[in-house]
Amino acid sequence: MFLSFDHVSLDYGASHPALADISFHLPPGGFAFLAGPSGAGKSSLLRLIYGAEKPSEGTIMLFGRDSAGLDRAEWTDCRRKIGVVFQDFRLVPYLSALENVALPLKLAGVREDYTRRHAAELLAWVGLGDRLEAKPAELSGGEQQRAAIARAVVHKPKLLLADEPTGNIDDETAIKLLYLFVEINKTGTAVLLASHQQHLVERFGKPALRLKGGRLIPPAAKAA
Repeated sequence: MFLSFDHVSLDYGASHPALADISFHLPPGGFAFLAGPSGAGKSSLLRLIYGAEKPSEGTIMLFGRDSAGLDRAEWTDCRRKIGVVFQDFRLVPYLSALENVALPLKLAGVREDYTRRHAAELLAWVGLGDRLEAKPAELSGGEQQRAAIARAVVHKPKLLLADEPTGNIDDETAIKLLYLFVEINKTGTAVLLASHQQHLVERFGKPALRLKGGRLIPPAAKAA
């Protein structure tokens, strides 16, 4: 199984669990929105996938492996197959856009000439070909988000996770970014994209996992 949750819960010991009894699967090359209001548990679910949290109950299968049984080296290997676009971008402030995008390859020991060339190509692809040397503070919110997306896919991941990538930008820019995720998906990368903006989710007609209060809402319940 490429990615699946089987009755997964995440309990921080609060009055109610962050996530409760979550089951779904995403196939290789699939695309799904993770929809729901702020506080519904979307970020917590994404954190479970890339190993920042461990489930309190249930099983998460990732690239054919039970994530609970992965040791540190195996998690490192899994994370090389995952790209993550964080809400707060997490660009390194003193590095240029080019250096930020190239950073994952540089840390992996990839040749410098390939690293810079590939990073520049990706920045041009996301519309930042003329902003290679700009620092994050010199970029608009939408430009920072596009740089963060380029960095997340620079190592050609099998799975791309995006946590509210359109949350702090205007609708016109958001729609352009979502089309960018669709194009990334067409290259074979599976995409799971969290958003609280229901009108954007509905615009793209992709499957949606809907969270409310830490639980998945069945499609039938939505229709009612």
